[in-house]
Amino acid sequence: MMRRSVKKETQMSNETNVPLPACLAKTWKQSEGSVLAGRDVLTHCLIVGTVAQKLIAQMPDWLKEAYFPEGSALVVACHDDGKVSPTFQHKIYKNLSATPEDIWAVLKSHTLDENAQWGGHAGVSQVTLEHLDAGKYIAEIAGQHHGWSPNIGARQAIAEVFGGQPWLSQRIVLIEQLKTALKQDFPAVENAIQAKLLAGLTTVSDWIGSGSLFDDPNEDWQLKIEQAIEQAGFVAPKIKQNLSFAQLFGFEPRQAQTALIELANQPGVYVLEAPMGLGKTEAALYAAYQLLAQNKATGLYFALPTQLTSEKIHERVDAFLKTILEEDSLHTSPLLLHGQAWLKAQMGEDAAPGGEWFSQGKKGILAPFAVGTIDQALMAVLHVKHGFVRTFGLAGKVVILDEVHTYDAYTGTVMDELVDTLRQLHCTVIILSATLTQERRQALLKTPVVEQAYPLISGVAHDTLTEITIEQMEAKSVAIHIEADTQAAIEEALSRAEQGQQVLWIENTVAEAQAVFLTLSAQASGLNIATGLLHSRFTQSHRQINEHQWVTAYGKAGWAERNQQGRILVGTQVLEQSLDIDADFLVTRLAPTDMILQRLGRLWRHDNPNRHAQAQCEVWLLAPALAQAIENPKQAFGHSAWVYATYVLCRTLQLWQDLSQVNLPQDIRTLIEATYQTRTETDSLATYLHELETQRKKLRSLALQGMSAIGRAKPDEAVTTRYSEQETVEVLLLKQVELNQTHQNQLGTWLTFSDDHREFYPHNGRAFGHKKWRELAAKLQLSLVKIAIHQTPKAVKQKNLAWLKDYLYLGYPDEQADAAIRIALIREDDQLITLDGSPQINEKYTLSYNDWLGYQTLKTEG
Repeated sequence: MMRRSVKKETQMSNETNVPLPACLAKTWKQSEGSVLAGRDVLTHCLIVGTVAQKLIAQMPDWLKEAYFPEGSALVVACHDDGKVSPTFQHKIYKNLSATPEDIWAVLKSHTLDENAQWGGHAGVSQVTLEHLDAGKYIAEIAGQHHGWSPNIGARQAIAEVFGGQPWLSQRIVLIEQLKTALKQDFPAVENAIQAKLLAGLTTVSDWIGSGSLFDDPNEDWQLKIEQAIEQAGFVAPKIKQNLSFAQLFGFEPRQAQTALIELANQPGVYVLEAPMGLGKTEAALYAAYQLLAQNKATGLYFALPTQLTSEKIHERVDAFLKTILEEDSLHTSPLLLHGQAWLKAQMGEDAAPGGEWFSQGKKGILAPFAVGTIDQALMAVLHVKHGFVRTFGLAGKVVILDEVHTYDAYTGTVMDELVDTLRQLHCTVIILSATLTQERRQALLKTPVVEQAYPLISGVAHDTLTEITIEQMEAKSVAIHIEADTQAAIEEALSRAEQGQQVLWIENTVAEAQAVFLTLSAQASGLNIATGLLHSRFTQSHRQINEHQWVTAYGKAGWAERNQQGRILVGTQVLEQSLDIDADFLVTRLAPTDMILQRLGRLWRHDNPNRHAQAQCEVWLLAPALAQAIENPKQAFGHSAWVYATYVLCRTLQLWQDLSQVNLPQDIRTLIEATYQTRTETDSLATYLHELETQRKKLRSLALQGMSAIGRAKPDEAVTTRYSEQETVEVLLLKQVELNQTHQNQLGTWLTFSDDHREFYPHNGRAFGHKKWRELAAKLQLSLVKIAIHQTPKAVKQKNLAWLKDYLYLGYPDEQADAAIRIALIREDDQLITLDGSPQINEKYTLSYNDWLGYQTLKTEG
């Protein structure tokens, strides 16, 4: 709709600025598309400051006293004082469907591109607070409330581009009015960690205060504060008292579980090293419960290595919360960070559909209880846009880091910084691992360790180290067979499955898993054998379906039907962590020792009465001869050499080639240390060791650069928590796109999803109401898959995907820039094509997708 000017009955005098009451903070978009004036700047700042007051009020005293002193709400409220500036008012009035002529006469000449010049209104907020000597940190908090520090250069608050003295005077009046209304003055902000928390509080309060409940400027905003906070999920949970371990989990705790629970009774860092199946998850959850019940923690964040593993842990955490929370608590279900519960949260532009933080993988970290990947926690210490929001979301919580093992030097460096930051945030950090080296345990605890026993509990609280040895579990003996011939392993897997056994086959790359699955499924045709595939290159909707089917079949829930047919489940590393699956026979490609041990944790996991009578607890390791591997590792290890370090693979093979069996858990510590202990090498191994050490130095340097606050914070898609030579991007997969259609008097697009469901997406996302808007955006999230950028469809300009901008984040707004996502259509033969129907979608690869193989790439000849 074109902007038109209207006359006001009472004309303004010949002023050089706009009166403060007429300075707008927001527009108000109507369902039919018109844009009206929304809240003025003063009112919006008061709303946001009042939200902050309420959020602080429900924090425990120990957290408020440490980081949120009196005056914190004023810091938050001042975030948008820079909107009282001619360029911002020009932009906002220009976007109205009708603009008062007298105001436009003042504003029309102020046409500088503020975002390119000085970071927009946030930059003006920063220089204004610097002018008032509010404090270095306070000015910076206001400046970075949209995620990064603005490039203000040497500009000062009185600069002509900011409106000079007349507009500065109005900004000062605004701040004085905020002080009076909130009855506060600026506090002393002592250090960088406190500043990060206040910055996080500012952004979150701004998101809540910018939600749809406050759109109508004619409504009384004060009556909606509590409702807005509740709808955003920020309500203190109600914890039942004095529940026993048996009441929560249905059985009495083991010695190891009791020891951790007794030790982890206050904020600190605790490490539980124990084998698969010991009940580490229950021990950590009960420790979290006792801290929550005693008001020593603000919530729980359960972080896992992958999305697949967090799906299954979510079910266990969900049952845990339903037991510990009072029935009238709003948090009887955790926010699975890539699930659907977060849809209930209503926040402002950045966290609304189409905004960066609508993504389910981000917003949930702010909830009192959440299950998600470790990447979201790691981003709290990277120099990433809105990293401080994650810092705020984690403050005071019990943070459980599950399946922590020997990450590479990049992720390990970031992990160490995260644990150190969590200590400062008064968090209780519980690290669970079956396969941790002594070196990594010492780095995580930040103190020298002594004990070599396994299983073991270590903890540091108030700078005091405690180490507790745990009684050994009954040993499980696993037979080891080294096999160089993949076809021989295929025949063995089919033979055992034909008997009725449940076989698990783990590869190190998606491409290898797909190839093995195709061979196995073809040769199993006509036999009473079910075959399945699990990896990371399925859309979320298909991954959930496949996961539920196969984890049920291989888990306790499938015991009754276990002997009805043989099964072969093929997968990648997603199968080695946190999944309660039980295989009769395991085939795995050679991987580092800690990964092999994780995979062995899926073999004969339970004392299963329905296990096949002919089953033997045995693993076949697919590996080359050691001499061949040392001489030509790329050829011998194949794709695995691009996933794991050559030196580590050689050390692993050197250790395992002579083993005929291992006893678990007794041999775990010995095997891990034998693989990773430092030693002098000669010949080719010395070369591979030098390559590894050089790479480690490079990765540590890159990690430190990623955590440095120098320069402008990067968007999430430009930052990684796990080092890879390959940049990744999300691909949206659909069957059909029908542009510029009309439905219920709205212009929009009909989308057909991979399951043939057809849905109308109005170009104005709000057309059918905010709830429907969020639901439509969530449906798209389920059709995304993350892929290495060189194997994705060609980039598309943002302007060509404008019909999606209300539903998916396309990147920092720039019509000429490439969109942050890629998009493809699935043809009837599964081949991926461009939106205009061209099969020329990638210069080097033919791309395809279906619900049983996932996203597949085939290199084009030549």
